[in-house]
Amino acid sequence: MPEFVESAQDPSLAVPRGRVLAHQQAVARLVQSYRAIPPDATVRLAKKTSNLFRARAATGVPGLDVGGLGGVIAVDAATRTADVQGMCTYEDLVDATLPHGLVPLVVPQLKTITLGGAVTGLGIESTSFRAGLPHESVLEMDILLGTGEIVTARPDGEHADLFHGFPNSYGSLGYATRLRIALEAAAPTVELRHLRFHDLEALVETMDQVVDSGRYEGIAVDYLDGVAFSATEGYLTLGTKSEQAGPVSDYTGMGIYYRSIQHDSPQPKTDRLTTHDYLWRWDPDWFWCSRAFGAQKPWVRRLWPRRYRRSSFYWKLIGLDHRFGIADRLEARQGRPPRERVVQDVEVPIGRTAEFLHWFLREIPIEPLWLCPVRSREHWPLYPLRPAQTYVNVGFWSSVPRDPGGDPAAANKLIEAEVTRLEGHKSLYSDAFYDEAQFWEHYGGVTYAALRRRYDPDSRLLDLYSKAVRRK
Repeated sequence: MPEFVESAQDPSLAVPRGRVLAHQQAVARLVQSYRAIPPDATVRLAKKTSNLFRARAATGVPGLDVGGLGGVIAVDAATRTADVQGMCTYEDLVDATLPHGLVPLVVPQLKTITLGGAVTGLGIESTSFRAGLPHESVLEMDILLGTGEIVTARPDGEHADLFHGFPNSYGSLGYATRLRIALEAAAPTVELRHLRFHDLEALVETMDQVVDSGRYEGIAVDYLDGVAFSATEGYLTLGTKSEQAGPVSDYTGMGIYYRSIQHDSPQPKTDRLTTHDYLWRWDPDWFWCSRAFGAQKPWVRRLWPRRYRRSSFYWKLIGLDHRFGIADRLEARQGRPPRERVVQDVEVPIGRTAEFLHWFLREIPIEPLWLCPVRSREHWPLYPLRPAQTYVNVGFWSSVPRDPGGDPAAANKLIEAEVTRLEGHKSLYSDAFYDEAQFWEHYGGVTYAALRRRYDPDSRLLDLYSKAVRRK
């Protein structure tokens, strides 16, 4: 039997002693690695993988040792909370909580996204219309600052400013070593209804009604997202927690989840998944991006090992492309110019969403588009969505033809301008092109400057603009 000790943060939470000691040792190694970085060098994480789509400059300076900070410290089923290390992936987190009948309030759609990454860099999924963003279920965080000190930030108290300023700071205010998060009950399965729409206005109107009521045709809706394939073909997927037994679908083999949504019936198409498979429904094909690698062609799919049908493997292929310029070489062989990468998620007020979608489908040759409604519970200064107002996250991840003599970022800049015009916001995990004044206007510059003065007075960490736009 494991030996248990009381948590230093919460004496009521009994934690296996081995996990506590392992966490303490991992934090000690992290602090030691911080002290080994030259005082005039920028502090970075020593990570082999990332879910960021923007490149960063190599420095040759050793990074922070985050080895040993990738696990779950404890799950408390009675209080529906979990203490989790900052580098823990959501795949491992769900594996630890689901046996207790619990899951995080928001589980971002890709397995290798880390909890610390989703909190400092934002995340979203089909529960966001009722549960907000991942950082809104955080109860407290231990954060390594640019000074080398570790502090515990909570919604109130001495470091409340850091707690509220940490989301969307992308490691520029520090790195979370431990987070305590709220959990919610999960049912064994999720019943799905896929609603077909022939115009985007009707889709958005129905989405708005479901967000407001939490129901559709009298049935509770626990999960809500959608896909727009064109201006005349769109779908909302309504998910409801279910205790009902019965056959379930599997989209880790030959079946492709996003293709299962499509139909042309006035009645909803129904489906059922285990909760585990529902949470990871997008991962086997990285939404629809696996088609770029041929993985959706039946003959290729039959030969493609199942264990490699996951986002983490596609990331490795993307890394090879970035390293060797494979895609551009193939385009050149066909006599075509290089392509501009357009990989973004934006939040648009729901009242302007149909307008944005029509504009996008006219101007940017990318489809499908992912649609995910979100309501933030309170004001977060570095990503200031209006509390209790519904926004729709529109995700698009592909590339477009580039004018050889034109701006290599023309499409991305056009999208940024349109999102700004519609009073929306853009996530910063991918390329951004704002000038510095625009950037700080969008992302809480005054508040951010005060936080930097307090928590990183010697600028040991890269500032947010340098990370997001200058890609340092």
